[in-house]
Amino acid sequence: MNLFNIYLPVAGIQFNVLLLIIIGFCVGVLGGFFGVGGGWIVTPALNIFGFHIAFAIGTGNANIFGQTIGAVKKHHKMGNIDWKLGSLSIITSVIGLEIGSELIIDLEKIGDIGLIVRCTYIIFLVGLGSYMLYDYFVLHTRQLKILEEKIGNSEESKQKIDRSKMAEKLYQLNIPPMISLPTSGIERVSLWVILFIFLCTGFISGFLGVGGGFIIIPALVYLIGLPTIIAIGTSCMIVLFSSAYGCLTYAVKGRVEVIAAIIMLIGASIGAQIGATAVKYIKGYGIRLLFAIMIILASFSVITEQLYKMTMKQYFQTLAGIVLMGTSSTIVLIILFRLLIESRKETNPRKFRCIKKT
Repeated sequence: MNLFNIYLPVAGIQFNVLLLIIIGFCVGVLGGFFGVGGGWIVTPALNIFGFHIAFAIGTGNANIFGQTIGAVKKHHKMGNIDWKLGSLSIITSVIGLEIGSELIIDLEKIGDIGLIVRCTYIIFLVGLGSYMLYDYFVLHTRQLKILEEKIGNSEESKQKIDRSKMAEKLYQLNIPPMISLPTSGIERVSLWVILFIFLCTGFISGFLGVGGGFIIIPALVYLIGLPTIIAIGTSCMIVLFSSAYGCLTYAVKGRVEVIAAIIMLIGASIGAQIGATAVKYIKGYGIRLLFAIMIILASFSVITEQLYKMTMKQYFQTLAGIVLMGTSSTIVLIILFRLLIESRKETNPRKFRCIKKT
């Protein structure tokens, strides 16, 4: 494998080209499919495999920015982006991001808060993932059964329960000015509710040091009530701006390994197109299920990384890398498999109807 190693002058290390392409491809597929930047994969992966953390963050932001451009173009073409909502998010999410970052800096003066941040991150991931699984297996199934008894049409039922009850309650808050979001199918909602939600997501992102899309997707779906595919496209648009800001900041500081970012972008640009296309074939609740599984498995990577910090045993860091890449690779394979099956059904529906009957 040394044959594929190259020297990266900015980071000052040797790195495997194939590994860079694989990381980029996985981040691209997951970014295009879930609307997340993929910082939770690319930054720790680069760090675990040899990058200093500052170079890992800077290079990761550069890769995410590049691959998200393709994902945004694809989602825009499919009509999956609410540009009005995405633009509003920038106003308060940046403020929340700065508040969260400043809190971290203030707490660091007291002592090492790495353990607190990682534990908060784990609790957040497990809690959010567990709720999404509960929503899929309990709430979704229960509501679908009730509506099927009343309507007798499964597809119509699925459309009626796509919006959460939490979002419906927030719509009832009559705090002027009220706005409409036609692309998302929202007739009336308070502007202050929207701005407050993005203030909170920005704060969490700044405090935990994670990409915005990782937090924004659940907020868009469960709090604002966007259809899943619109939430994904809009999240991609938001991540595009945030990653551009991060890329510029770290580039000015000389912490972006351009060669590595370009190589990863080869795989990421292809993966982003595949991921965005897969959204067309996999239903909203199916996407939510995969997202829930992904973030719960991601929490195990953080746990193993914390064990390494506590014990300094090298095998825990190796295990963290295996869990991280194993999780992302498994989800990517599931997406590719579903995309292949569903696209074949679309191109040859008669064949699949015959298979189903037999």
